[in-house]
Amino acid sequence: MSELYENRELSWLRFNERVLEEAEDSRSPLCERLSFVSIFQTNLDEFFMVRVGSLHDQMLLEDNPRENKTNMTAEEQIDAIADRVKVLSARHDLAYRELMAELEKQGIRIINFAKLDDKEAEYLKGYFDREILPLLSPMTVSKKQPFPFIKNNEIYAVSVLANKNNKERIGIIPCNDGMFRRLIEIPGSKGYYMLAEELILHCLPEVFTGYTVVSKSLVRITRNADIDADKVYDEELNYRDHMAEVIKQRRKLCPVRMEYTRDMDKKVLSRIREHLNISENMMFKKGAPLDMSFVFDIQDALRHKPELFFEKRIPQKSVMFDETKPLLPQIEESDKLLSYPYESIRPFLNMLTEAANDPNVVSIKMTLYRLAKHSKVVEALVEAAENGKQVDVLVELKARFDEENNIEWSRMLEKAGCHVIYGLEGIKVHSKLCLITLRKDDGVKYITQIGTGNYNEKTSRLYTDISLLTANEKIGAEAAKIFQKLSLNQVIKETDILMVAPKCLQNKVIDRIDREIQIAKDGGDGYLGIKINSLTDKKIIDKLIEASMAGVKIEMVIRGICCLRSQIPGKTDNIKITSVVGRFLEHSRIYIFGRGEREEIYIASADYMTRNTVRRVEVAAPILEEGLKKRVRDIFNMMLSDNYKARIQQPDGSYVRVPAGDTIINSQERLYEIAYEEAAGSATAGKE
Repeated sequence: MSELYENRELSWLRFNERVLEEAEDSRSPLCERLSFVSIFQTNLDEFFMVRVGSLHDQMLLEDNPRENKTNMTAEEQIDAIADRVKVLSARHDLAYRELMAELEKQGIRIINFAKLDDKEAEYLKGYFDREILPLLSPMTVSKKQPFPFIKNNEIYAVSVLANKNNKERIGIIPCNDGMFRRLIEIPGSKGYYMLAEELILHCLPEVFTGYTVVSKSLVRITRNADIDADKVYDEELNYRDHMAEVIKQRRKLCPVRMEYTRDMDKKVLSRIREHLNISENMMFKKGAPLDMSFVFDIQDALRHKPELFFEKRIPQKSVMFDETKPLLPQIEESDKLLSYPYESIRPFLNMLTEAANDPNVVSIKMTLYRLAKHSKVVEALVEAAENGKQVDVLVELKARFDEENNIEWSRMLEKAGCHVIYGLEGIKVHSKLCLITLRKDDGVKYITQIGTGNYNEKTSRLYTDISLLTANEKIGAEAAKIFQKLSLNQVIKETDILMVAPKCLQNKVIDRIDREIQIAKDGGDGYLGIKINSLTDKKIIDKLIEASMAGVKIEMVIRGICCLRSQIPGKTDNIKITSVVGRFLEHSRIYIFGRGEREEIYIASADYMTRNTVRRVEVAAPILEEGLKKRVRDIFNMMLSDNYKARIQQPDGSYVRVPAGDTIINSQERLYEIAYEEAAGSATAGKE
């Protein structure tokens, strides 16, 4: 049965390979391909910090547990990762070189000293002396001067230095401390730039006077960031202060990867590696710059050429709302659905502001995981609290890499009079749940919002997500119970209408798969439609295999990790797995169980990953109104019909692009076109 499973980490690398393919795709505009070159790199950085960091921690355990699908040890996984990353890094370097060659046709060049004339070299030499040299902090390593602390993912110029007696030592200079510009434009050569770290590397002899520079390279270290906040909890601190300490600790965790740009003496590399305690297979030579964030500055320099970018798209006005009228009564009249980024998040934000000022509203309760830097959601909650509403907010401080942002928001909310909860011990609260409670003459009423993505205005323009707004009494009452449990540091253990992890989601999904299995065994049309970001939950995977073998047709759209292999004869040949990687990040989760009269459609915050299904608070909500069910079904079917950005998983776990038919279907662009058409039709109808 092992051929039915894919290792989680290697599957993730296959996903990042699909991201790299977007950088290689000549059908996309040049500046957009640059974005994917950078995204590939930042994805890989986080992968090493979190996933490889976790594997390093596992290697320290006495029992060294094996992965539960492919039976690989942590060490075996790290070795396999290293081999695959070397292949992908070479492709990334090539993609970067090819894109730089294309940029030269647009008048943009990233150059080095070998390509400078005397005048340009003289300018850069003067620039270095004036703008950079006074700000540098050079260090040398010797018996009396220990190896300095190397910060996570920052670039350093490292050199082998020899004195007059030919005794060698190592010289180190931090290159990106934020005190000088990274992209240096050369006057008189418009569009010609040099990276600051390359200029520093070239000018090392001027920094380390009295030494001969024997060899030199740019170096970047990636450190483990996988720290369990609950395991290191300090009861002497309040939880928010504790999380601030966790952030500080993360910055000092052990290195797991080293990248360098030039060949150096092997003895020196070995010395650096030994000091940092990095295994040899975790050292990677790179041809592309070690930090690709500068490409966004290049894009800004080319904004005057719209042909180098995707066609501008603006989230459209939802035809489900009349924004000239109060929004809460419209939701009470019928359920509403917003589909991002095709539709604007504005109705939801306006609804919150309206609730903050509605005299009938007595409370607003929300779970917050990731927020925008300038959050209108927080502004509305603060306004509600200042207006005397009861505002209960669960701010998840363990939202990885967003902890600092969330800490600041929690302080602001508390200051405004909101009741702030900081998550549950050992369990992240990842649900996207908002409950507005109104007191009216005929009793208490609820407006509930349940979504697949964060309350983040910025990502709502970049990620595909779905948001349900409903006045359904059963959903509202169950949402109220969820918040009651959260306020008591507990989780809900039984539900009737919602699926709520960690106790009432995995089992309910499996029950519905079992129903389809029985229908197929009885000769019926068993069907499952699943759109998620990742699939790793072995219980669900094994149940899907069982369903396939029973004859259930299973269609899945999985953007990222997929630990199940499809199309294996006699086992998973009833399963089709599609991955769409395109302009927008596919983020919505859709569960479809059955067809026809028994069809159930849910939207959810949870992927089918063990961390989501049994280790987090997640919420899945049923879509009950037929018109909204059709909308969600149409979104799902559109993804399945994509033949432009879709790939189909093969039996060996690899992915191939869907062959283009007579009609090209780019699902994301088509969904935007539909949003434009509907908004235009609504505007025309309004004028009539």
